[in-house]
Amino acid sequence: MFDTPTQAPTQPAGPTPEAPPPRGGPVRDLIRLLRPYQWVKNTIMVPLPLLHPQIWTARGMLHLAAAVVVFTLASSVVYIANDITDRKRDRLHPGKRHRPLAAGRVSVSAAAFTGGAVAAALALLIVLVEPLLAVPVGAYLALNLAYCLGLKHVPVVEIFVVAAGFGLRLITGYVSVQLDTSWWPTLGVYLLATVVVLGKRRSELELTDPSHRPALRGYTKPFVDQLVLLSAGLGVTMLVFFLNTYEPPYGVWAAPVLLPLTLLGLYRYLQIVSTSGGDADPVRTLVRDRIIVATAVLSLLAWIVLQAVVHGTFGGVPDPVAGQGS
Repeated sequence: MFDTPTQAPTQPAGPTPEAPPPRGGPVRDLIRLLRPYQWVKNTIMVPLPLLHPQIWTARGMLHLAAAVVVFTLASSVVYIANDITDRKRDRLHPGKRHRPLAAGRVSVSAAAFTGGAVAAALALLIVLVEPLLAVPVGAYLALNLAYCLGLKHVPVVEIFVVAAGFGLRLITGYVSVQLDTSWWPTLGVYLLATVVVLGKRRSELELTDPSHRPALRGYTKPFVDQLVLLSAGLGVTMLVFFLNTYEPPYGVWAAPVLLPLTLLGLYRYLQIVSTSGGDADPVRTLVRDRIIVATAVLSLLAWIVLQAVVHGTFGGVPDPVAGQGS
């Protein structure tokens, strides 16, 4: 799908190694165990609940922000557990070998203690904010425990497990503000998350030794390309269906703007993966590329403006669907 034989082959760029951490002692290394640069993924739970006007209150925003913090703590627990179980393999990776556990700067006992402390803070926050958050967050922790203990080595299954984390983030956002989950956009985002994971696997096929990730032996580039086509097509289709059936006039006016922006961001990510191999971590690719960041910002601004217009801030807009029957 991505290969272009008519072009002269280029030497693929090597994985972007994670630079050795600046000196700062054990505290800095313990913070690095939590992977702060990955926390941006947890904001994915915010946009879909904001499609509902009743959430635009101080209480709604506060609960949504608290849900982001809850999942940030949960994901940090998972990162620590993953680093503990993978520390030996990480030493063989040109970038991951700089991680505190793999490099030997943090002991397993210190990492486990840190993970326990974060887990305790997570449990306390769930009790204070919304006890029902324990359901999606607990499912996320259980799924990732199974991932760390063996599912990560099962080709295809491991992709679904990683992508499920994004779906559970979205569900957590809905639960935090006591909304019924909108399944069509949730499934659409879940499928687009599989595209991101597949893009990373494709990069790893070109840039890393399969011994670092045994599951890579179950993939080939043509096979991954086929999966990307299937997931991307289904994901975009579900988002189109959602916007066209969403309560008017929101969906009718949002679709012409949000769908092209979504496709632009998706195409840009696939272009990066196919031409340069991408980064060793897709999060770095997504947050560092100006076009992808711009599409995300423009999508957010477009929805804010639409909310203001529909609610009459600028005089309101007609409902094009309602006028068809007159």
